[in-house]
Formats: sequence, structure tokens, C-alpha cells
Amino acid sequence: MSTRAGKEQGTLSMLFEMSRDDNPRLYDDLVRFNKGPKRVNRLRFLAYEGLLAQGWTLVPAAAVAAPAAATPPAPAAPAVDLGDPVLTNALFSPPLQE
Repeated sequence: MSTRAGKEQGTLSMLFEMSRDDNPRLYDDLVRFNKGPKRVNRLRFLAYEGLLAQGWTLVPAAAVAAPAAATPPAPAAPAVDLGDPVLTNALFSPPLQE
């Protein structure tokens, strides 16, 4: 079975439509930009950050495969603390009102 994505490595083009009822928070964030490149770039940025956030517990950035060595391995390092995702999500919450 061959896939079309495996053969083509060009530009990916999409038509993206959403209403405020779909996701009010995302809609409000995107609608603050005029139509065009700024809005598309914001959506691209949010998609990329979401992809990173979705996989951050699966493959931490500090987990790099070490080459095999003839010397005995060092004691295991403590787990990398990547932070609380609740705090990260708070960065994208609406600003506090004065």
C-alpha cells in the first residue's frame, strides 16, 4: 500500500473553517488578526506548539540516546522535570482584568 504523502514532500495546503461555537477560545484568538498571513501564521504557530505540548511527556528534550560505552554506566540521573502542564496552559489564558 503506497501513500500519497510518502511520495510528495511539497507544500501542504488546507482550507480551515471554524465558528465560535466550535472552539470559542481559539476563535477569539484567531479573529483578532485580519485575514491573511498573520492569521495563518498564528494558526501554524498554535498547531506546532500544540504538537510539541502533546508529545512533551513522551519524548523529553533531555532524553537523548547515549552511545554504548565500554565503561560501566553512571548512576541514573533524576527524572527531568518539564514543569506542570497546568502552568503552561495558564500562559495562554485570557489576561487578567484590572
